[in-house]
Amino acid sequence: MSVIAATALDRLMLATRIAGSAAAVDQGRAYAFAAEQIALRRVASLVSRDPTRLTLDGGWLGRDFTLPLPGGEGRARLTDANNCFNLNSLVAEVTPGRLSQRSGAVAQFAALMKLIGIGDGEAQQIAGATADWIDSDSNEGPLGAEDNAYRGMQAHYLAANRKMVDVSEVVAVRGVTPKVYAKLKPWICVIPSADPVKLNVNTLSAEQAPLIAMLLPGELTVADARAALATRPAGGYGSSVRFWEARAFEGRKPPQDVAEQAGVTSRWLMLTTKVTMGDGVLTARSLIDANGGAASAGQAPPVIVRRDWGESD
Repeated sequence: MSVIAATALDRLMLATRIAGSAAAVDQGRAYAFAAEQIALRRVASLVSRDPTRLTLDGGWLGRDFTLPLPGGEGRARLTDANNCFNLNSLVAEVTPGRLSQRSGAVAQFAALMKLIGIGDGEAQQIAGATADWIDSDSNEGPLGAEDNAYRGMQAHYLAANRKMVDVSEVVAVRGVTPKVYAKLKPWICVIPSADPVKLNVNTLSAEQAPLIAMLLPGELTVADARAALATRPAGGYGSSVRFWEARAFEGRKPPQDVAEQAGVTSRWLMLTTKVTMGDGVLTARSLIDANGGAASAGQAPPVIVRRDWGESD
């Protein structure tokens, strides 16, 4: 009887701990949802202030905001999700569901890799293989890789031939080793849109200068880009034209489509929320569309388009 009683008590204690843990997770999620609503209101306020320009005014970017909670604590941080290389920009959606490689973006991706210390040949192969991984056809592009390349690997699989939904998918691309991924991760992202990369020169930090230098492969140096960001006016650049008129770019006139990739506003923002409840920590990463799905800012309220639970890899 004593053995049975001890076993029953042990199981009861385990069930109680499991129930308590589940309740803490549910409560943590509820707090994370509340943080999202606060962030959406904040983003709406920023957009309504000036739909044509988003700057660092107000200290909203990259700053931890503490959320005092009953029995715990929450921390929320907004970052600019525009300021990275969107892997889905390697393709253009020529018709609904039909993705075709964008050669200019492939060249820019290769240039970015070279700027952060990846060898020229390796960078070219990874850029071509990543574009092949996403585009709809099964034809290998220059230095690319399609189904045949992956069938020959020890673990057989096929190219996705669709847009990525998470940056970790790039590790399946031929040539992306753990070492390469570690270098790439701070510079890449995955946004639902397949539009060309459009950076916000008003929120980029000087350390992110390679993202500007990649726009004109072989023509801009990281030092030039860093100088243009370091001399940014207090209220930010008023337009893309003003940015390219910076002294650091004197004598250079980028093509119109490239010039527009250095924008002064941001459609995509990332909210990272960490909720601590007792010994448990729940992390949520929420991608915000500041345009609310509309063509431009101010026409619709901001919305959450993707939410990931747990730490990113």
